[in-house]
Amino acid sequence: MFLRIWLTLVSAFAAYTTYLYFNCDNKHLSSPGIEIQQGQNLWQAKNCQACHQLYGLGGYMGPDLTNTISARGSKYVETYIRYGTGRMPNLHLADSEINSIIAFLSWVDSSGKSKVPANKVHWTGTYIIK
Repeated sequence: MFLRIWLTLVSAFAAYTTYLYFNCDNKHLSSPGIEIQQGQNLWQAKNCQACHQLYGLGGYMGPDLTNTISARGSKYVETYIRYGTGRMPNLHLADSEINSIIAFLSWVDSSGKSKVPANKVHWTGTYIIK
């Protein structure tokens, strides 16, 4: 009896593993093109990570921009980059530079989700780690 149950479980596991192997989402993150690489270089050169985060890593003055493109849209992001805000300076970037940064953020956005639960963020904007 024990052997029959064990063989049933092993068979079910093997069938499920085979199903997952052949039917999983095979969409891989595309390799970054020239414009995306230029956007990443600008992100680093303009020191955006000092205030903003990607995947929860970076500064805490500005918001995490990992999924901003899918949440707000590229025009929203373009407006903030182009004109700045009270705390974010206008960097006087050319249209091609703005488009490169948006391409980079779109590429980052397509790589997954980065959502920090609200109960893990202190009122100062830092993470609560226990």
